[in-house]
Amino acid sequence: MILGIDEAGRGCVIGPLVICGLLASKETIERFQEIGVRDSKQLSRKKREQLGTEIASLAEDFMLIKISPGEIDVCLWRHGLNSLEAAKTAEMINHLKPAVAYIDAPGKGARGYARLINSAIHVRIPIIAENFADRNYPVVSAASILAKVHRDAVIQELHGEYGDFGSGYPSDRKTREFLRHCYQREGKFPDIVRTGWATVRKITAPRQADLAHIDE
Repeated sequence: MILGIDEAGRGCVIGPLVICGLLASKETIERFQEIGVRDSKQLSRKKREQLGTEIASLAEDFMLIKISPGEIDVCLWRHGLNSLEAAKTAEMINHLKPAVAYIDAPGKGARGYARLINSAIHVRIPIIAENFADRNYPVVSAASILAKVHRDAVIQELHGEYGDFGSGYPSDRKTREFLRHCYQREGKFPDIVRTGWATVRKITAPRQADLAHIDE
């Protein structure tokens, strides 16, 4: 069996990071190609949801891991986000037991990322970790779609609880305005926010500077 792994929400400042590991046979991967599976970023939300249902029914197995903002913040300062993501990826490999794993590697240093994963898996299998694997391998594309669909559903639930904060990504003006308003009203952020992100530090910096001045 072939395993594809990808994530959704790595760069967002609000909400979880969702990782999907999807197990498929060669025949199933061919079927993915027939139904139009490709990188989730190249698909509309409606198309992702449609394909997500089909992918879930066709896959031999799949696994979703949701990493909270709090866990991300802790690991960001201790080991870095790559180490956390690699550990969760290894957890999926150990659970699903594929013959080979194709993984969309974050940022630069795909070889180093593969080494992190290899150090934590129980069985030696080929680990192919590459940038843009979600574009190049249909099994990774399928995993990217399930991860994105699941994260979209989580964000929709959070909108119901906290109001419409947009996509949760720093580039989204609605997201940045939500963060500013939270901090102005409460002097802190709800636990759905990754406080280690530069976007958040820029908002808190003026008040922290004022407090430092008072202490002087």
